[in-house]
Amino acid sequence: MSSRFATIAGVLILAALLGGCHSVKVLIPPNLRPPSEDSGDALKLAREQLQQATPCCSSFADFSYQTMLPWQPKKFTLGNGSMVANMSGTHSYFLAFRLPANLKLPYRVALKSELNGRWLHSSYLFAPTVVLLDGGFQPIHSADVTLCEHMGWSDETTGAFGSVTIDSKQARYLLVYSSAAQQSGKTYWEQSPAAFSTKATLDMNPTGNFSIGHGPNGVLWVGMMDKTYADAVDNAVCGKATQGDGVINTLRTALPLPWSTDSNSNKDNSSHPE
Repeated sequence: MSSRFATIAGVLILAALLGGCHSVKVLIPPNLRPPSEDSGDALKLAREQLQQATPCCSSFADFSYQTMLPWQPKKFTLGNGSMVANMSGTHSYFLAFRLPANLKLPYRVALKSELNGRWLHSSYLFAPTVVLLDGGFQPIHSADVTLCEHMGWSDETTGAFGSVTIDSKQARYLLVYSSAAQQSGKTYWEQSPAAFSTKATLDMNPTGNFSIGHGPNGVLWVGMMDKTYADAVDNAVCGKATQGDGVINTLRTALPLPWSTDSNSNKDNSSHPE
């Protein structure tokens, strides 16, 4: 009888342990779990889907500019199912806006790209290219927007930020897409990978300073600049800071030390005795 009880007890304990392990796994946040080995190459798949899509537009006059530029940054998801343009032989998802009329110049348009991916070492960003057009759909200005990383206290202030300034009275429309140079580029990123997982740390630069590659799809916020975004854009990190001479050397240069002043005074007195 005691042997049977011991067997049953052992089975129950084993089941409890297995159940406990399962519960622990469920409670672990997704960003702290080991990356899945069969997750596949999301970036490669996204590029293939973009190349296989049939473009709707190839000239600036082909786009529909019925959507008004949002009065504050608004979230847009660009990817499979979105409309595709063929810009100078490069496929790209895009957004087209009508600019507000009679707005005081200059003003800024905010852009923010979110990380696309679960792990930093395999994440990428949609890097925007902007084109300003006049009433006849002729380009006034175009540029690849430089993205700069900002880690804020909320999702709203965290991401890769950029902006474009509207300073032309002729500007009527704004086209946002991603050029060939942007899609193959990178954005500087400064965040310790240790915040994600031990496995992620092994797969990335141990210093925590690295670059995030660009891709064809992702989440992009676009709209009139507001204070929250302005603060993020103006304080974002665009590259590795230059190395200085150190705090002590800087203080010595900026603030003469008391004993240095006394020493110089004594030298002067000794060289000019009364």
